Amino acid sequence: MKYNVIYDGNCNLCVTLVQLLENLDRGERFEYISMQDLEELKRFGISSGDCEMGMILIDAQNPEKRWQGSDAAEEIGRILPAGEVFVAAYRAMPGMKWMGDRVYEQVRDNRYTLFGKRSSTYKSVYAVGCRAIDNCDNSKD
Repeated sequence: MKYNVIYDGNCNLCVTLVQLLENLDRGERFEYISMQDLEELKRFGISSGDCEMGMILIDAQNPEKRWQGSDAAEEIGRILPAGEVFVAAYRAMPGMKWMGDRVYEQVRDNRYTLFGKRSSTYKSVYAVGCRAIDNCDNSKD
């Protein structure tokens, strides 16, 4: 199964996490779209305003099935090998989901202040529709 991850390509934290996920997954399960790629977002009916609520995860086989914000982060964790055990344990702890949601919101709303803003938008080597062997315009800074 494939999933599309929409992330902030100008956010240092977001890009670092995408790069970590790229290294773990190698494009097997996840492909990426930066929220700055407005043309690509249009294909999914997503506006830049929609992205303000946090990262978005889309089931590529069933694009109506989506997760956003901390729910997207949890679903990504669940999809990773052996991740389901950790996500289930996190969700089972009383109050953790509520606290995780609040922490996510604070980081989302203050990401540039806390982690800085990149001078150029990062485009994944595993961009939607682009394989690592293709001649895609990838900006790995």
